Amino acid sequence: MPCLYSLKPFNTLGLEQSCFSLVEAKSKGELVAHCSAVWQAKQPLLVLGGGSNVVLTDDFNGTVIRVLSKGIKLTEDEANFYLEVEAGENWHELVEYSLSNNIPGLENLALIPGTVGASPIQNIGAYGVELCDICDWVEYLDLASGDLKRLKSSDCEFAYRESIFKGKLRDKAVISAVGFCLSKHWQPKISYGPLQSLDSKTVTAREIFDTVCKVRSEKLPDPAVLGNAGSFFKNPIIKAEQYIRLTQRFPTIVGYAQKNGDVKLAAGWLIEQAGLKGFVLGNAAVHDKQALVLVNKGGATGKDICRLALHVIAKVNEVFGVLLEAEPRIIGTAGEGHLDV
Repeated sequence: MPCLYSLKPFNTLGLEQSCFSLVEAKSKGELVAHCSAVWQAKQPLLVLGGGSNVVLTDDFNGTVIRVLSKGIKLTEDEANFYLEVEAGENWHELVEYSLSNNIPGLENLALIPGTVGASPIQNIGAYGVELCDICDWVEYLDLASGDLKRLKSSDCEFAYRESIFKGKLRDKAVISAVGFCLSKHWQPKISYGPLQSLDSKTVTAREIFDTVCKVRSEKLPDPAVLGNAGSFFKNPIIKAEQYIRLTQRFPTIVGYAQKNGDVKLAAGWLIEQAGLKGFVLGNAAVHDKQALVLVNKGGATGKDICRLALHVIAKVNEVFGVLLEAEPRIIGTAGEGHLDV
């Protein structure tokens, strides 16, 4: 089956792969209709939002549906603001919308690439806040029945970069809308990284937003200039005992205690200390300003990116005995696969 439509403009790594059929869903109704039709025809289906969390390793031998549905509905009660947001809305623009309407709570998640519909899949997070902290519900299309269903946040099985949409509902659901609950009794979250320099007594949501945008802009390359998929690796979580052993060998290691006693390590620090910051493999490279990011220097293939990722994983494991995991979805000819393509 020949692949006719280029996907290069629709993935932030700028990978030159194609698909057999390309469809735009500009409303929830179109999203339901198009996805249901492909599912019923038993054809390969790939749903794309901003294309910021995928690595395309081959031409996709099926239909790609771009989610472009728009709409934000705002309601409130005495305690909370409620946002009902269509899947195709740009995530950062939602953060800006909330602040412009004097609704705090999303500011730590500024400048995360992608669309709202993709945000629950890997429970996006940054600077001490995760989607699960502010998510009220997730609406999705059940591909088998063709019905729209809604899950409360507590039923989405959220964990660090995980959700039911990467587990039980993988390849069975297409997210159509997300609901958010943002408290009117806002408490700033500034215990993470560069936010610690802000004054908890006077800081505003706008100041947090501006700080996050400044830091991310300085460290993360613009995909329009240098192809990338944002943070490529999860921050690994290890047992406290292993962390203590590592601090004895590496006193400056960066770790964050978790509620259950485990410790989350900074993957970027591990990669940099392993000597890989700026490392180049063919046309793919570890970014020279933020080691957590892999970039397409021009002409790299998805397989080049995967080979580089595997090299990084092997080197970090060799030095620290810690196994990194990739965040982006690896997409081959018929759907999701693995790094070792």
